[in-house]
Amino acid sequence: MKRIRLVLFMTAAITGTLLAVLIVPRVGFRHATATAAATGLQAQQSAPTLASVVDRDIRAVEKQIVDVAEAMPEDKFNFSPETLNIPGGDYKGVRSFAVEVKHVAASNWFIWSPLTGEKLPEGLGDDGNGPANKKTKAEIIKFLKDSFALGHRAAATLTTENMLQAPVTSKSTRLRLAEFGVAHAYNHYGQMIEYLRMNGIVPPASRAKSE
Repeated sequence: MKRIRLVLFMTAAITGTLLAVLIVPRVGFRHATATAAATGLQAQQSAPTLASVVDRDIRAVEKQIVDVAEAMPEDKFNFSPETLNIPGGDYKGVRSFAVEVKHVAASNWFIWSPLTGEKLPEGLGDDGNGPANKKTKAEIIKFLKDSFALGHRAAATLTTENMLQAPVTSKSTRLRLAEFGVAHAYNHYGQMIEYLRMNGIVPPASRAKSE
């Protein structure tokens, strides 16, 4: 009787071991295959494209410009360095802070609309100062954000096949227009942060370092 029990026990043990040898590697193989597939899909989804790289540049300058615009108080939005009468300063006729913001937004429309083919908003004018009817901080910031939304749509049109082509309404290539909008916005960002500092306001991008 004991011998029979021993034989049954050994048979069960051997069977369990064989099943483990046969099944576990298959499960492990399936898991490894699934992991590799997921990793490959993730890499494929996150692979940069021309459109995504340009869009990232636009998003970066958009954050800087919008943060600065929102940092200027409503009662200082029409500030101009000319009002400070700084000895030796030549600020006569320079744009106010509000007009700086509108200029960036209007320029975004002029630069990026050829890429999307969208019609320019009414009232942009041709002096670079943006719509005269946009007067409040809320109106101007909305106009600014809408212009960067256009930039994202413009970036989405870029491909390696068309990037060196010129839109119908421009002599510049599509890629140059897309990146020129970024460079132009950064130029005025440098001016706008000086307007903040002239009013004793630390620019948002510098606050982490100064606080």
